[in-house]
Amino acid sequence: MQFGMLGPVEVRRDDGGPVSVGGPQMRSLLALLVLEAGRGVGRERLIDGLHGEEPPGDAGHALQSQVSRLRRALRNGSGGGEIVESTTAGYRLAIDPRDTDAHRFAELAERGRKALRDKDPATAATLLDEAFGLWRGPALADVRDAPGGRQGQGARHPRSRPDRPAFPGRRRGAAR
Repeated sequence: MQFGMLGPVEVRRDDGGPVSVGGPQMRSLLALLVLEAGRGVGRERLIDGLHGEEPPGDAGHALQSQVSRLRRALRNGSGGGEIVESTTAGYRLAIDPRDTDAHRFAELAERGRKALRDKDPATAATLLDEAFGLWRGPALADVRDAPGGRQGQGARHPRSRPDRPAFPGRRRGAAR
């Protein structure tokens, strides 16, 4: 499965088909887990991220219910494998960070910067163009304004698409 945050939150099966994960609350929960792909996220942090400073009295039970629904949606999309795991303190999205577009963006951008340092502008242009092509709009676009939708604040992922650099021989924003 592939997880997208560089635009609206999305999940795609290995064959490229979309996986429906539900409404804004479910996508917010998924975004919080994807931001920490492969690492545990504490229950309190998830509740704070979903509800902000005034969580409902039954926030713990609501979180369990949302995790159960998210597990079901991701299990259906993955062909039956368990992707959301319980930890002693919370939950973990059991994926490789390379399954997220944000990680792939960072990796491609670093390789592009290295190519520039190595004085290989053609390779740099290809890598950076591929990196910028991963952006589908502002990061976490569909959950930023949800109640408690603060996933991107202070996170290591930018909140909006950076300007696409104009590479030699290419118009800014030209189609691939």
